[in-house]
Amino acid sequence: MNEAGLFGQLLRAARKSRKMSLADLAEKVDKSAKYLGRLERGESQASFELIIALADAMSVSPSAFFDFDSVQADQKFVKDQLRQLLQQQDGRQLLRAYRVLKLMLGP
Repeated sequence: MNEAGLFGQLLRAARKSRKMSLADLAEKVDKSAKYLGRLERGESQASFELIIALADAMSVSPSAFFDFDSVQADQKFVKDQLRQLLQQQDGRQLLRAYRVLKLMLGP
């Protein structure tokens, strides 16, 4: 995953941990919920000013959005990513993924 995607995952995690909807956060930073959704999916990149506004709106340090090592090592995050990836596959692709994982991980 690229840096924009990792930033988005951290942004989403911060928002959800504060039980905020995209609409709530969007209102606080004067942006659209649609735009913030694109940020969370890694489809857009935030300006420096927006990063500061997002951090202020959620009472976190701006550096919280850049702790990429913690995201990559977070087992729950990895499991969620695998689950999302698998949900998008058809039966043939699922069987192929199962075989590869079984070979890699053992019995």
